[in-house]
Amino acid sequence: MKQSQLQKIRYTYEPKLPPAIRGDIASIALSLGEPTQAIRDQEALKKTFAHTYGKPIATMESGGTNPQAGARRTVGVILSGGQAPGGHNVISGLFDALKKANPENRLLGFLGGPSGLVEDQKIEITAEYMDDFRNTGGFDIIGSGRTKIETPEQFAATRKTCKTNKIDALVVIGGDDSNTNAALLAEYFVAQGDPVQVIGVPKTIDGDLKNEYIEASFGFDTAVKTYSELIGNIQRDANSAKKYWHFVKLMGRSASHIALECALQTRPTACIISEEVAEKQQTLQEIVSSLAETVAKRAEGGENFGVVLIPEGLIEFIPEMGRLIAEVNDLLAIHGTEFSGIAGPDEQARWLSGKLSSESAPVFTSLPRDIQHQLLMDRDPHGNVQVSRIETEKLLIQMVGEELKERARTGSYQGKFNALNHFFGYEGRCAFPSNFDADYTYSLGYSAFLLIANGLTGYLSSVRNIAKPASQWVAGGIPLTMMMNMEQRHGEKKPVIKKALVELEGAPFIYFARHREEWASRTSFVYPGAIQYYGPDEICNQPTITLRLEQGLEA
Repeated sequence: MKQSQLQKIRYTYEPKLPPAIRGDIASIALSLGEPTQAIRDQEALKKTFAHTYGKPIATMESGGTNPQAGARRTVGVILSGGQAPGGHNVISGLFDALKKANPENRLLGFLGGPSGLVEDQKIEITAEYMDDFRNTGGFDIIGSGRTKIETPEQFAATRKTCKTNKIDALVVIGGDDSNTNAALLAEYFVAQGDPVQVIGVPKTIDGDLKNEYIEASFGFDTAVKTYSELIGNIQRDANSAKKYWHFVKLMGRSASHIALECALQTRPTACIISEEVAEKQQTLQEIVSSLAETVAKRAEGGENFGVVLIPEGLIEFIPEMGRLIAEVNDLLAIHGTEFSGIAGPDEQARWLSGKLSSESAPVFTSLPRDIQHQLLMDRDPHGNVQVSRIETEKLLIQMVGEELKERARTGSYQGKFNALNHFFGYEGRCAFPSNFDADYTYSLGYSAFLLIANGLTGYLSSVRNIAKPASQWVAGGIPLTMMMNMEQRHGEKKPVIKKALVELEGAPFIYFARHREEWASRTSFVYPGAIQYYGPDEICNQPTITLRLEQGLEA
């Protein structure tokens, strides 16, 4: 495979580690705190995790002793869910710590995600193989997948795979669902009397796997910087041509962290935050009218251009649209056979409008034909509407355009509205990791092995104080059960790691809210440019604005 010059040079980059874990692995010990509690539903979770609930927070310290550090081990690693920049460095950090502890240790990579573990599809990761992936983006070292290990047969198959390969520990690299699965695996092995340890690593570009102790999920930093570069390029074009409105949809179905961070980095004309829409119970028409007002006011100053950022999951946060989507999901689950026998999207739409409630039917029929069809597309694996395929940005363009035509007819708008749409998603999932993500992920992988070497299971690898330089980072582990609550899934209550939404009282949103009117009325675009890997700290090693604001630093 031909390698780019950047790839060759990035191979030589040496990721930074927190100071407590830089020395001899046998001298790195853990300081354990008090027993912990889940964020909610404690009694139910105690029953589900009878053997692993309530463990203490672990902090790594140098200058201790760990006589078991050098024991010979075989560790398995899994990449689970969507790609995120830095996944390869998690594995390289894990690999290096494993080999530093004992050169005879083995690392097995299970292929294609959790299904590789169930089906015992694997490769051994060697030094030569590992070196081809250091500091690069993607998950192609072993591939990923979205299989959930949830049936008794799958758990039994996993146990068999571990016994066959004499696996001592598993490292699951994934998001909230994947790490919920890791917690269940940890509980399963302890309940079975098996010595297999399970450690998770927090991954998702969406930024919604975080809390007081997991300050960021890896990949978020690189993804938002990649998107912000693209948004900045579009803003520069808009400011040059001065005749286009760009509506940009960004990844983030369950939370608006990506949209908010990109807004903080680029200062667009407008940015919609889904959580605020839900909090204020804003209707679709209210959102449209607000955008139309911004367009009209800028037109008064001769500025018939702008950039609007839209979270991928916005449509579900709009009250009437959320109710409509929930009804559609229920109706198609109940009448799936009848629905599948109807030929053509227009006939399907007519059938559905006749089944919807009196509240949701007019909402559905008021939508553009293309959006109606997108609501009826193939379902996701859970039987639900695939929200990511609904072109919310096109819906808003069309509805804003219609309102502006009405304003023009009454004489309250005299500008020009030429709109273009974009969706930035996959562009950010496999980028070369920023220096921050390269360091952070390597540290997470290294720490994951240290948790194993100290005998822990059911933990999420943690590196804290990450808004500061790596010389001030603190490595440790957080009990997975600490982050859980019980949620309704497929008709029954199940344990789930709670997603972190944008906090409207949090420093990042407050900063955005304080400045957005200025950005809307006066062109204030910032052009971040491409991610830099070499040069001064202020352009190469800065964390996100979100992280800096959350930790009390200047934006």
